[in-house]
Amino acid sequence: MFTEKSFVLKPTDADKKWHLIDATDKVVGRLATEIANVLRGKNNPQYTPHTDSGDFIVVVNAEKVKFTGRKLDQKIYYKHSGYVGGLKERTAREQLERRPELIIMNAVKGMLPKSSLGRKQLTKLKVFAGEKHDHAAQNPVEYKF
Repeated sequence: MFTEKSFVLKPTDADKKWHLIDATDKVVGRLATEIANVLRGKNNPQYTPHTDSGDFIVVVNAEKVKFTGRKLDQKIYYKHSGYVGGLKERTAREQLERRPELIIMNAVKGMLPKSSLGRKQLTKLKVFAGEKHDHAAQNPVEYKF
């Protein structure tokens, strides 16, 4: 009797590409969903859930992302210093002015698995506030939605 074996992608066999995404006028949540799928490798026909088979992503113009509704003033980002009373909070508008990269990083981080694999996949995301990025040597190809 003949049985077919399941395909399992080995990490060494994964063909990782570099993608460039321009975040100008993109809605944060929808952009983060697409980025998380590419980081996990779900756009790849050889997707294997327990293997890091995703691609690298470079996001530029993070300062030009959009929020829907009244989230710019109502959404709050928290961080804690680790000390008693060290909880700091910023609205999305303040975060966009100070550290726009963290808006996309936090959105994507929430959509990845909460495990060592998810943390490894998050390291493949490079976010820049402006037009310039440090990864021209990798020749990132523009990603189409």
